[in-house]
Amino acid sequence: MKKKIGFLALLLTASVALADPADDIRNAAKKLAEKGNYSWRTTTDFGATAGNFRPGPTEGKTEKDGITYLSLTRGDNTMEAVLKEKKGAIRTQDGWKSISELTAEDGGGQPSPGRFAARMLENFQAPLAEAEDLVSKTKGLKKTADGYAGELTEEGAKHFLTRFRPRGGNAPDASNAKGSVKFWTKDGLLSKYEYNVQGTVNFGGQERDVNRTTTVEIKDVGTTKVNIPEEASKRLS
Repeated sequence: MKKKIGFLALLLTASVALADPADDIRNAAKKLAEKGNYSWRTTTDFGATAGNFRPGPTEGKTEKDGITYLSLTRGDNTMEAVLKEKKGAIRTQDGWKSISELTAEDGGGQPSPGRFAARMLENFQAPLAEAEDLVSKTKGLKKTADGYAGELTEEGAKHFLTRFRPRGGNAPDASNAKGSVKFWTKDGLLSKYEYNVQGTVNFGGQERDVNRTTTVEIKDVGTTKVNIPEEASKRLS
């Protein structure tokens, strides 16, 4: 009997050792997707490197058919946007406009706010896609007391430092890039993740130190409803 118990304990230890934390996160994300809909809240903290740029939260809702609604707060302004597959629309002072309409705006030699917003949406990733991207760019992912944690690869840290880029253009250069990521699950579903990236970014010949922490909290799983204004829906067709 003692030999049998010892053998079972050895098997259990071996199975735990062979468990892949990355697969745990992927499975938790897959189960979340199977629920059909969810909402989330994203907050970004630049710490001492923020300067005057302190973005507010982003609230999002998405359904299984691919429709996503976003409410992005930047300073005193809140922007509404909808996305479906590779198409999107943004609510402006002149009503809803498609991403393609906004990217074609002529700013008269000055940066166009609409064009900037459109570029930002072109680089947007919903939580499930972003979580998968983070997992694929993480090394040494381990189970912790309350979740999972690992370090971003250097290329992964560079990627998340320089995600915003002009359409068809090259990403800004980044040096001394490093980063870390944490994931949490609840009832087998992905419930939260957080990643920090640090480095020096060279954009347009100007170098800037960045220390950015992004936190995404998932909520209202299975009960989220996405209601899109008719005018916005027309811009997605």
